[in-house]
Amino acid sequence: MPQGADLHIHTYFSDSTSSPQEVVEDALKAELSCIAITDHDIVEGVGPTIEVAKPHGLEVVPGIELSSEFENCDIHILGYFIDFEKGPLLEKINTFLDARVERMKQMILKLKNLGINNIEYEEVAAMTKSRAVGRAHLAQQLQQKGWVPNIKSAFEKYLGPDCPGYAPKYKQTPFEAIELIRQSGGVAVMAHPMLTQKDELIPRFVAAGMKGLEVYYPNCMEMVTQFYERIAQKNGLIMTGGSDAHGKAKSYTYVGKRSVPMDVVEALRQAKP
Repeated sequence: MPQGADLHIHTYFSDSTSSPQEVVEDALKAELSCIAITDHDIVEGVGPTIEVAKPHGLEVVPGIELSSEFENCDIHILGYFIDFEKGPLLEKINTFLDARVERMKQMILKLKNLGINNIEYEEVAAMTKSRAVGRAHLAQQLQQKGWVPNIKSAFEKYLGPDCPGYAPKYKQTPFEAIELIRQSGGVAVMAHPMLTQKDELIPRFVAAGMKGLEVYYPNCMEMVTQFYERIAQKNGLIMTGGSDAHGKAKSYTYVGKRSVPMDVVEALRQAKP
């Protein structure tokens, strides 16, 4: 019998290679009962995935992964059970997407100034089904055009924060992201704290209305998971988890690689404002 939920999955509407159909097929193969679509700064993948999943009895939680920054650190806030069809979140998404497009054009121009003149915005934009273009798409172009041997080196040489091809992203604080999710009827959860390594901020996020912590994440040592279990328990947070699957764009994970029991989904549902 299907069981468990993968609450962190991306589609090709942001920076994954997987369509809603492929995500659902992967979820069914993994014998999951529930998935959450959490594309970066966009909700266009939610509706199509719900439609594809419906005949199979697979529950799809409407979600999003909002980018934010605090003290020069990227912090991602997941939103679950959001209203993805109307409200303040949709209005803000247009601002996010406009900023993403402008940022991408700036980075491509910086690369041209470095002599990398065979990458055009249209090529990068064609890699996603929306305007949610990001550095991962540009990194793939750099690899495909032979400027770097792999995605990691693209970030290390050109696209990292201190690199010559970098342009700053739209600035939103985690506190603003948490409030935006709350205003949209959703539940805010801090994504992959073990990657962010800003544990001292967690109590402040809780005070701002955050309800959960992504404790269960792929390829983490058990001691790391246990560490974040203790932090979640101390702060009264729902312990969520998921694969952070990006299709072929991330080889180290896949749909269903990390999952949580269905009572976590119910806890998130009950935590809605």
